[in-house]
Amino acid sequence: MKDDLGILGTLALHFAFLSLFAVGGAVAAVPEFQRLSVDVMGWMNDREFAEMFAIAQLSPGPNALLVTLIGYHVAGVSGAVVATVAMCGPTCLFAYFVGRVWDRFKEARWRMIVQAALVPVSMGLLAASALLITQATARSWVAVALTAVTALVGFYTRLNPLWLFAAGGVLGLFGLI
Repeated sequence: MKDDLGILGTLALHFAFLSLFAVGGAVAAVPEFQRLSVDVMGWMNDREFAEMFAIAQLSPGPNALLVTLIGYHVAGVSGAVVATVAMCGPTCLFAYFVGRVWDRFKEARWRMIVQAALVPVSMGLLAASALLITQATARSWVAVALTAVTALVGFYTRLNPLWLFAAGGVLGLFGLI
């Protein structure tokens, strides 16, 4: 039981801290989730992490579902609850209180500068997440090609991403990836 409390405390501490730095949403913090879960704590391997990420992305609901899956993997239902509350709680409180102040300064120059500065930060964090997941899943030339084609189609067209997921599923069904 004491070990469980240690794990739950670790989940709570790490995810509460990470929640405050997930500029751009939970997906922006995926590299740090991976580093913590795989490299630092050894809770899972790269493949398991990539699979959890895929499940979280395919499931309806918030992107923070990845944190719930990590918590569940580490400490069952209690771990899922603790990790989710730790990831969502601090940012909800922060958004509530900062949002009230933020609205008062709609025309302030400093606010416009901060907003403009957060765009490249968010994009960089999202790009790092994409690279990490690509590295963890690109195990064959077909997987690498599929990743590249999916990225290009997603970037240059308005095709619904579900069609891309379906194509990947068909390739997986036939054992090509």
